[in-house]
Amino acid sequence: MSYVQPNFNKRVSALGRKHEAMTFGYKTSMRHDGLIVVKPKRRVFWGYPFKMLLALFVGFFVFKGLMLASLGDITYNERVAKLHQGSAVERSGAWVMQIDPATKFLSGFIAPYIR
Repeated sequence: MSYVQPNFNKRVSALGRKHEAMTFGYKTSMRHDGLIVVKPKRRVFWGYPFKMLLALFVGFFVFKGLMLASLGDITYNERVAKLHQGSAVERSGAWVMQIDPATKFLSGFIAPYIR
């Protein structure tokens, strides 16, 4: 009986790992002999951080477009020029906040709703 116990414990722990993996989703498929087999879906670790970074990137451009639409071109450029005269951090902020085609497009889209 003692030689069967380690094999049983190994199978039980494998089933526990498979059950835990299925909490993130599973896929059923039929084998060639007609048996339906349930397999856990693979977790994609890069999806969540990638989506978060993409949302931050898009949100930043929407913020810039909103600022440009609310301030206007002249005032916005004056403030960016004032930042450009400051320290290294302020100069890098001025470089990031300068008007680009995406910001210009978004501000043109947002401007009618603000004014």
